[in-house]
Amino acid sequence: MSQQIGRCTFKTMSSPSVLAYACTGGKKEGEGPMSRCFDKITEDPYFGMNTFEQAESQMQKETIDILLSKSGMTPEGIDLMFGGDLLNQCIGTTYGIRDLNIPFLGIYGACSTMAEGLLLSSLMIDNQIGGKVLAVTSSHFCTAERQYRFPLVYGGQRTPTAQWTATACGSLLVSAAGEPPYVRACTVGKIVDMGVTDANNMGAAMAPAAYDTLSTFFTDTGLTPQDFDCVVTGDLGKVGSRLLCELFERDNIHLKDNHQDCGLMIYDIEKQDVHAGGSGCGCAGSMLCGHFLPEIKAGKIRNMLFAATGALMSPIINQQGESIPSISHAVWLSTEKN
Repeated sequence: MSQQIGRCTFKTMSSPSVLAYACTGGKKEGEGPMSRCFDKITEDPYFGMNTFEQAESQMQKETIDILLSKSGMTPEGIDLMFGGDLLNQCIGTTYGIRDLNIPFLGIYGACSTMAEGLLLSSLMIDNQIGGKVLAVTSSHFCTAERQYRFPLVYGGQRTPTAQWTATACGSLLVSAAGEPPYVRACTVGKIVDMGVTDANNMGAAMAPAAYDTLSTFFTDTGLTPQDFDCVVTGDLGKVGSRLLCELFERDNIHLKDNHQDCGLMIYDIEKQDVHAGGSGCGCAGSMLCGHFLPEIKAGKIRNMLFAATGALMSPIINQQGESIPSISHAVWLSTEKN
């Protein structure tokens, strides 16, 4: 059974293993500096389908197929599955996995969904509920733009603080037994709302949530940022990453020394016209599954704290003048067991 070491921090007793992982991306992701991390790059934004929404579902299906192939598993061997995306009713996921016949729990954490899925999968296994649990999440630039902002044909001007929603998908399989990476602890985040109302400045909205969750993790575990090779946030981008480090500086904690952000990694922000960086569920999901987990497995990273962040906004409520509540969940991944 997992050991609760704080109000919302849990230490795993069995150190569940991330047995396999896979990620796919679109054309822009394939042109970025992390292109080598993707198992598959598809240049067709429709992924061979008729609509962008169908394309996102197809991307999820293809990513899970790659994951199952890499792990040598079949859908029948998966005990449980967590999944979600950015679209209303999480249709990207539900239509993408509907033929797999795997027991399914839909989740929504906006861009923090990968951390939430990994956290829930690990806690389920650590408490002996299933031996193989799958987590998946995705985002698609075209589906997100027309749900949250404007149809692409509108040609709306993007502000300097705006981020580019990644067309990407990440999927991983957590097992009760296996090799590293191991999940050693996790912190469930709380909703934090500091009154930011600009839907084009999600970095500013999410930074306080990342600060709250990471501070809670460090307090509950007695660890510091220097105990980790890297502290990785989901997609704060240029603005949010700076704010997060400034918040920790007020506590005399130098997070900047080993902080990395998936939103600043997935694209070349100087050359790819993504303004403040990348975002979307697939941003953190693909960077975790395509870059960081392989680095841990290879022993290049020994301890990593992964804290994906999500802006829990709705275009309707934002148009009514409401602020943007945000959340972040943290997971400690390691080459060593507890």
